[in-house]
Order: sequence, then C-alpha cells, then structure tokens
Amino acid sequence: MSDEAEPGKAYNPETEGAEMRFADKMSYGDYLGLTQILNAQAPLSDASDELLFIIQHQTSELWMKLMLHELNAARDAIADDHMPQAMKLLARVSRIMEQLNSAWDVLRTMTPSDYTQFRDALGMSSGFQSLQYRLIEYALGNRNTAMIRPHEHDAQSVALLNAELARPSLYQVVLAFARRQGLDVPDDAIAVPASAPHLEVPEIMTLWQKVYRDPSAHWALYEVGEKLVDLEDYFRRWRFNHVTTVERVIGFKRGTGGTGGVSYLKRMLEVELFPELWHVRTAL
Repeated sequence: MSDEAEPGKAYNPETEGAEMRFADKMSYGDYLGLTQILNAQAPLSDASDELLFIIQHQTSELWMKLMLHELNAARDAIADDHMPQAMKLLARVSRIMEQLNSAWDVLRTMTPSDYTQFRDALGMSSGFQSLQYRLIEYALGNRNTAMIRPHEHDAQSVALLNAELARPSLYQVVLAFARRQGLDVPDDAIAVPASAPHLEVPEIMTLWQKVYRDPSAHWALYEVGEKLVDLEDYFRRWRFNHVTTVERVIGFKRGTGGTGGVSYLKRMLEVELFPELWHVRTAL
C-alpha cells in the first residue's frame, strides 16, 4: 500500500516525484521575486487598513504595467497589419481593465473612519501622479501635456512620457490602418503623433459610418472599432468606480495631491477617447 493511501498518514507529494529541495534550484518564490514583492509594503501608521490601501494601489500598478505592455504590442501589430493578433491583445487589455474595476470592490470595504486613521501619512501623494496611468492615458490618446508637470522632478519619468508623446496613439494607429484599407482619413489626423486630446473630426465620423453601415465590407475595421469601444467602456467604468469610491470614503474633501477630489474625478468622466466610435451610434 502506498504512503498516501495509508489511513492516518499525511500525504507526501515527494512519493509522486515532486521536487521538495531547492537549495540549488529555482523555486516558485525565486522566479516571481516574491521576497521583494511581499516586502515592498511599508505602512507609515499603525492603522490596520493602510496595508489594504497600499496593496490595492501596488497591485493596480502591476496590472497597469501589463496593460502598457499589451497596448504597445497591439499598436505594433496594427501598424504591421496583423489584425487577428491585435484583436487578441486588445481583448486582453479589456480583461485587465475588468480586474482593475473589481479591485475597487475591495477598497470600498474601507470606511471613512478607517481612512482618516492614516490619511495624513500619505502627505501629498495621490493616484493622479501615477506615471503608468499617465502613460496609459497618453497611449489611448488623452494627451494632456500639463500632466507631465507632476513628474518634472524625475528625469526618467519625463523621458518616458515624452517618448510616448513621440509615438502615434492607439487611435491614430487604427486610423492609419483605415487609410491603408482605402478609406479617407485626414492627413493631420495621422501625419504626426498627437500632442493634445483627440476631438471629433467630421471626416473620421464619415469613415466609421461607412464601416458600420457595411461591416462585411470592412470587417477588420469593424472588429477593431468594437474592440476600442469595449476598452473605453471598461475605462469609463474604472473612472466611475474611482469617483464613487472616493466620494464614499472622503466625501467632497480635497484630494491628497491638491485636486478637487470628487469634482476633479467627475470631470474625467466627460473625457471621450474615441468620440466618433461612440457618436456613430446616433448617426446610423
């Protein structure tokens, strides 16, 4: 009778060949760098909920790192006309946004009384200073160059933001693909990387009307258009969840970074990344 089958005897995975000794081998923790990750939380107060607050934001930054990786790969794929690959990548970005949205449900378990116990320890730090979030906004086309200022103390961060501004946004890459498919796209929409948030352009609205009125004739564009709408749908939900969570926890107090808090976040709800793709629904 095998060891694992004997009554009262603990199961030993080594009997099935599982490796149990890692003095000279790479372990799970080694591969993932878990020592560094799990020791990267350093609460500045004795408040129990500060650990929740830190882990919420650290894990969000990890998901944003992956999101940037996939967005960059998607832009490269579209630029090379590899649309099936791009569709997979953009679908993954939306699923990442779904993860980021779900994280708010955990943070909302923190009450105003919990947060006030450590809020002063945050100083002037605020989520709107997130470099990766700003890179995502820029990649998606919301290129507000005033938002470089919170990073001016860090030359490497400024260099990364300027490098992103030197690239066409995701929407510009899609519009360049549309031109290669024979559709009319204004030169100034794709000639140089965007340096300001995208606003609706009548000619681009006409382009999407053609695509949505005859999807079978423009299937690749129809599919990528819906992937962009899907992505922005999740992004809007993320912003809404952010506003709701902040109002639930601090009401209408000013944000730690000096913004208007809820009032600032509500203005962000009005931002449209791909306006023509949303407004074409009305025109059909």
